[in-house]
This record gives sequence, structure tokens and C-alpha cells, in this order.
Amino acid sequence: MDFTVEYEPTPGEVVRGLERALKHQLKALIWLFPAFLVVFGVVFLLLGNIGIGVGLLVAAIVVPFVIPWSLRRTARKQVPYLCVPTTLHVTDDGYESRSEKLTTDVRWSLFSRVVVTPEFWLFFVNKQATGFLPRNAFTPEQQAQLDARLAPLTNPPA
Repeated sequence: MDFTVEYEPTPGEVVRGLERALKHQLKALIWLFPAFLVVFGVVFLLLGNIGIGVGLLVAAIVVPFVIPWSLRRTARKQVPYLCVPTTLHVTDDGYESRSEKLTTDVRWSLFSRVVVTPEFWLFFVNKQATGFLPRNAFTPEQQAQLDARLAPLTNPPA
């Protein structure tokens, strides 16, 4: 595998890619934090501390809406750096992304896990989201080659 593509990500793609990567990274927090708030809200209510108990229960309802909003807000800050004409050079060893503002050279061996979505390949080192590649930057044949190359990382050993 050795091909080069020219691509300019849209702001929507960048926000969706980063948001999805961060959601995968923070999956446990997104579910556990509201549960934690509910449990402690109930505990405080049972202890007679109504104000704190109700506050924690309200926070448990609000947090699931605030986290995605916060992720989108964080992702939007990256748009000026990533929504520029970019050259992606992909090989069996890794990929290089070059633009006027940023150049990265990454080996596939760096990643411990790859999450494949219909729109992106999301890259992780341990549980940390490190980046993504948009599928629509590549032809169907190139996508198939990338899927085959990244397959061992989509279901890494535990």
C-alpha cells in the first residue's frame, strides 16, 4: 500500500471526528459520572440534606447534555488548524499528513486501537484519542486497503 491523496476536511467533519474520538475516550466517564451523582444525590436526600441531594440529582440530569456540548466546543477550537488543504501519504508503515499549518508522520505501530466508523478511522494510544482519518478522503479501493491494514488494531488483544 502506497498512495497519496489531497483533501480538505470540512469544519463539520473535524468536529464530528474529534467529538466521536473523545466520546470513545470518555465513554466510562460519560456513563459513570451521572450515576455517581444520582447515588450521592439519593444518599444526601436520605441523610436529610435536601439541598445538596436535589442539586446532585439535577446535575445528574444536566451533565449528559453538557458533556457533548463541551466536546463539540473543544473540537471547534481545532477547526482553523485542521480545515486546510492537506496531503495524506499512506503506506504499509503509517501515514503522513502535510498542510500549511501542520505536518505529522505516524507509524501504525504507535496505535494500540483503531475504532472504525462509517465516516472515520479513530486512533487511540492506550485509551487516549490521538487522531482520526476521514474515510471520504479515500477511494473505495484505498478504504478497503486501509481497513485490511488496520484490521489487527480494530480488535486488539486484551
